[in-house]
Amino acid sequence: MAVRLNHGGDSGDDLQENHDINVTPFIDVILVLLIIFMVAAPLSTVDVAVDLPASTATPAPRPDKPLFLTIDEQLGLSLGNNKVPRDAFGQALESITKGDKETRIFLRADESVEYGEIMTVMNMLREVGYLKIALVGLELPPDGAAPAAAPAP
Repeated sequence: MAVRLNHGGDSGDDLQENHDINVTPFIDVILVLLIIFMVAAPLSTVDVAVDLPASTATPAPRPDKPLFLTIDEQLGLSLGNNKVPRDAFGQALESITKGDKETRIFLRADESVEYGEIMTVMNMLREVGYLKIALVGLELPPDGAAPAAAPAP
């Protein structure tokens, strides 16, 4: 709180309070923060090329009997170890899961399979009612070395 001294003819004992707030430091801080955000915002939207098949994420606990759906390099589908034609995919999946739509499907794909094909298979799963899909990849060691081979299902 600021005090203004009156040197006029009045008694010197009466001091008036000045109710003005100095906002200049506040405006300076806001402008500095604005400049920092203006410089930092474009840096957070950098396009980065990614190689999706490997991951360093902590693996989720594996169920006792996981159901793997595999897309091989010839775009063939396999449920577990059995090849399945695309036209009979829905019936084969229903028979393996015994109609349980809550079964998590572990989707594996060869590295050469295009992303569009993976999305097509995920849409096939959605059409038959299976919404719990987990993508499977190779696990990278924490030091970023070459990926270790994933264990066989």
